[in-house]
Amino acid sequence: MSAVLVSIIIVTAGKEGHIHKCLSSIVKQSFRNTETIVIDNSLNSALGYFIAREFPFSRVLKSEKNLFYCAALNKGIAESRGEFVLCLNDDVVLDERFVEEALRGFSVGPGIGMVSGKILRPDKKTIDSAGLFLSLWRTPLERGYGRIDRGQFERQGYVFGVNGAVAFYRKEMLNSLLIKGLPGGQEYFDTDLGFFYEDLDIAWRAQKSGWKGYYIPAAIAYHVRGATARQSKGINKRFARFYLNDELNFNLIRNRYLVIIKNDKLLTFLACLFFMILFDLVTFAYLIIFRPTVLKFFFNSAIPFRSALRKRKLIKQLKRI
Repeated sequence: MSAVLVSIIIVTAGKEGHIHKCLSSIVKQSFRNTETIVIDNSLNSALGYFIAREFPFSRVLKSEKNLFYCAALNKGIAESRGEFVLCLNDDVVLDERFVEEALRGFSVGPGIGMVSGKILRPDKKTIDSAGLFLSLWRTPLERGYGRIDRGQFERQGYVFGVNGAVAFYRKEMLNSLLIKGLPGGQEYFDTDLGFFYEDLDIAWRAQKSGWKGYYIPAAIAYHVRGATARQSKGINKRFARFYLNDELNFNLIRNRYLVIIKNDKLLTFLACLFFMILFDLVTFAYLIIFRPTVLKFFFNSAIPFRSALRKRKLIKQLKRI
């Protein structure tokens, strides 16, 4: 696959200097035929100049406002020219052979639309994700999450989807999943989600359209879990909601409902209903006891259920491969 072009899209808020480490790892990639697009969500005019000076191979797209993750990715994908698109959080560092190894996953067959590598924490021994799956309670289930890497995930094979921090997609798949006919235009990632669940949503849509995900353990990346959204004391810790502010906690809960409305089938919804109710009981018990201020968002914020239903209808019209 040496002749193909890989588009690398990084969304940055400019926190903690992560973007410098991320771009430095791209410079060292053994696979050289890439283009790099940085979506600058920092609202800091100096950051774009810094990136352009230190990493002149990259193209910086400045945002006049914080587009949040989904809209920023949509902007980058629309500008990309590659046959494959690697979407990165800025708190990710790639092993120098990541792109080269991950591309082998797409070679398994034309129906492979997503490839996951083995994503580790910065300590290089704790697993962040060895592929994304759909749980019974309708949340993203990261295989191996928080476990010590002892070689238990060294076999390549099919997965449901890919972790959003290091998400490698076939551009053909993204184009086939493009939702058109929306008031705000067309979109790859659901802009109603903003942040959280976007990786599960697009994986679910892809699976329904006949695309598959594949896991390549030799493609290694390192991710600072929670560096973008959590309080500093919660970085690389389990149970994200403990370290999110009230608004992000609300978004985390809300987005699960929106993704279920858009993608679940009636029979599987009913089959998983007990587990979903149990999950909600635990979630809201935690909020009532420990984070009651989160509950105000359910009364004061508009939840775009109608938009989710509209998108569900549009998703049904997407062609299957």
